[in-house]
Amino acid sequence: MFIKQIPQGHCVIVTRFGKPVGVRKSGLNFFIPLIDDVVDVTKLWDNEWKNETNKDGIYIELSEQRTDTSEKPCHTKDNVEVRVDCMIRWRITDPIKAIFEVDHLHPTLQDTVLSEVRAAIGKRTLDEVISQRTSISEEVVRNVIKTTSRWGIAVSGLEIQKLDMDEKTKDAMLKQMEAERVSRAVALEAEGKSKAILMQSTAEKQATITKAQGQAEALRLQAEAEREYVQKIAEVIGAEAAAKVLLTRQTLEGYATISSNPADKVYLPNNVRAIIASVKD
Repeated sequence: MFIKQIPQGHCVIVTRFGKPVGVRKSGLNFFIPLIDDVVDVTKLWDNEWKNETNKDGIYIELSEQRTDTSEKPCHTKDNVEVRVDCMIRWRITDPIKAIFEVDHLHPTLQDTVLSEVRAAIGKRTLDEVISQRTSISEEVVRNVIKTTSRWGIAVSGLEIQKLDMDEKTKDAMLKQMEAERVSRAVALEAEGKSKAILMQSTAEKQATITKAQGQAEALRLQAEAEREYVQKIAEVIGAEAAAKVLLTRQTLEGYATISSNPADKVYLPNNVRAIIASVKD
């Protein structure tokens, strides 16, 4: 029997006569010489993942890992080609499945995720792809969970790091953005002018109302004063005589208004005697 120290956050797969019999996790572990064998995963995984997913060939990483995919071309619903580069967050939940249930784990994981990314992008227009990165990532994770669970892998997240397109498409997008900025500026200017006109109209309306209210109040006060004036006269000389006095005064005021015309004309009453007589009476 021999003892092996397994690092924290790692495990090893033990086989007997070529058949996996268990997983040994961090700490001191005992093995039966010549019977127990520790799997060297570098024989099953590509060497480029040696330092990322396992150490010394036999210690398998159990903590969450980050894997960058290669850049892949995709086509949007409106037939625009975009190049996508993703970062996958995942971890091994069942080391035996991760070794024996899938061939070449890492490239297979990348290809599976990128296939789902291409499918998600293909259902959206370019504008939707640009504005919906988060929803695309969540959709891809939901779709790959069933597949990767069969490999003993849990995918916890996906981030679209790069979303590139050709120069022609970039120029078209820049022109569209510039047109939208100009359109917004024109709309804001028009809105400002509209608000200014509305405010001016409201102010003029309020001024007209205030002026009309003032004139109405002045007429009311004048009428009240006239009524009191007539009542006072009537108390002294009688109602009929007071009416004649009021009529005569209004007639004279009318002639005064007419004669105020700046033209070189003089207006005279057509019945001066009647006026004088009314006053004498």
